[in-house]
Amino acid sequence: MAELPAWHPHPEAWLLLGGALAAYLVALRVWGRPIRALGERAATRGQVALFATGVGVLLVGAEWPLHELSEGYLYSAHMVQHLLFTLIAPPLLIRGTPDWLLRRLLKPVLPVARVILRPAVAFVVFNAVLIFTHWPAVVDVSVRSEGLHFALHVLLVGSGVVMWWPVMSPLAELPRLSYPGQMVYLFLQSILPTVPASFLTFGSAPLYHVYETFPRLWGLSALDDMRIAGLIMKLGGGAVLWGVLTVVFFKWAGSERSGEPSAVEWQSVEREINRIGSAKP
Repeated sequence: MAELPAWHPHPEAWLLLGGALAAYLVALRVWGRPIRALGERAATRGQVALFATGVGVLLVGAEWPLHELSEGYLYSAHMVQHLLFTLIAPPLLIRGTPDWLLRRLLKPVLPVARVILRPAVAFVVFNAVLIFTHWPAVVDVSVRSEGLHFALHVLLVGSGVVMWWPVMSPLAELPRLSYPGQMVYLFLQSILPTVPASFLTFGSAPLYHVYETFPRLWGLSALDDMRIAGLIMKLGGGAVLWGVLTVVFFKWAGSERSGEPSAVEWQSVEREINRIGSAKP
């Protein structure tokens, strides 16, 4: 039976993610000067903590032992990585970035963002990436190529940001769904991944043949490992999505009691933006 791989650092992960956190802090300090001049914070402490936590989650997925386990031992570890990169880190990064900074970052690509971040398109994009990254041929090639594996991880994080946007968006010009809409959206997101998860959980043979060639850990066969990965995908991913759905439900109930509007329609927001943009100074 193989032993857990020995620890060794991944300086490229520390450099990339440390650079992202440093860029975030520099942006708050430099680009946030006009906001601080008005006596406001460029970002709250909570936002900074959320963004840093999101970066930390990405580091956990990219560092020892998950990196080594997913590339040379267990597909179930590979699945844990995917959950961290799509369902945990992206909402933390979105909620941790102040609206003015998101607006500045998205301004150069706003026309494209208006299309990709619409709920129906975001749903298709995320699930297309999900299917692509779990396709057996793609998995078999990616675990043998450090560069391709990294590219797929970037794609997963990006698709996670797109998927969470209709639920987490702080921008009026790219608004989130109404509370009922968020619940339907999250419910649908929780249903579709059960298809590939079922293939993994109830399969009679390993779906990813490359993992059959790897050393076995903890007495797990390749088939047992694949079934555990399916359960992680179904139960772990479902727990996150249904947990957020439950929070949205209680927010909706609270807004109904307080009379707070629960929806911002795309059309009305766009009309208001156009009106403001065309108004003379």
